[in-house]
Amino acid sequence: MLKEHLYHIKTDDNELIALWKLSSNNISGKHIFLTHGTFSNRKICDGITSYLIEKGFTCWIMEWRNHGKSSKTKKEFNFETIAKFDIKSTFNFLLNVQNIKKIDCLTHSGGGIILTMFLINNPSYNSMISSITLFGVQAFGAGETLNSKIKIVLSKYITALLGKVPSKAAGSTEQSESYYTMKQWFDWNLKKNFIGANGFDYLKRMNSINVPILSICAQGDDFIAPRKGCEKFLNAFDNKQNKLLFFSKENGNLENYNHSRILKSQNSKKEIWPIVTNWITQRKTVT
Repeated sequence: MLKEHLYHIKTDDNELIALWKLSSNNISGKHIFLTHGTFSNRKICDGITSYLIEKGFTCWIMEWRNHGKSSKTKKEFNFETIAKFDIKSTFNFLLNVQNIKKIDCLTHSGGGIILTMFLINNPSYNSMISSITLFGVQAFGAGETLNSKIKIVLSKYITALLGKVPSKAAGSTEQSESYYTMKQWFDWNLKKNFIGANGFDYLKRMNSINVPILSICAQGDDFIAPRKGCEKFLNAFDNKQNKLLFFSKENGNLENYNHSRILKSQNSKKEIWPIVTNWITQRKTVT
């Protein structure tokens, strides 16, 4: 039987972050932290979460501020805000209040970016993470072709005029994002860097994260997280344990997968989720 409990975690800047605990009677002792990206909420993680719960995992899904059941803030925020406040408060709760000794992480899109920023700023947490799985995650490699670079420039310009990216324009039914939030992503990909708001160079420090990482990308995700971008992001960690998986019909896979279907689809359930489960299970640490 599925057990579900919603916690609200207070951040240091007084926001309330939704953290969902999902488990069953069949518990292996393995805990997994999951989080979504922009234009999204816990729903993108629900499918694989149910699958993992059936395998005996306890899952914890964090929703960003202004997303899902988290507080609706009037303050501007960007990727760094989520990394420095939302995810930090959540990990403090999981590891120090819930007393979880080891945890695996699974993220989609911007969720992987904020996890990376968090671990760079808080290196003491690295030893508590057994593995990381990234679905469609990159920060500075989406503008590798002229067409994609033009698309990013136009997207940034239109977003600046509107003040936001409407959810429908992003192919989402869940959440719009402000220009302030998205500006970092546009700039990173146009300038091919990973510089924080105060000039902090995250790219130079990515190799400080030594947690084994599985990065998953697909042929159909050719704008937000193209293969070259995901490769560049993964290579920046400079860890021989890390692994990149690229899915396409040409490679014999069930479909080319777009940015959302790579994580949430029946075909992903058939051929990707089992690989992820095996990757996590190989890390044998149980709390």
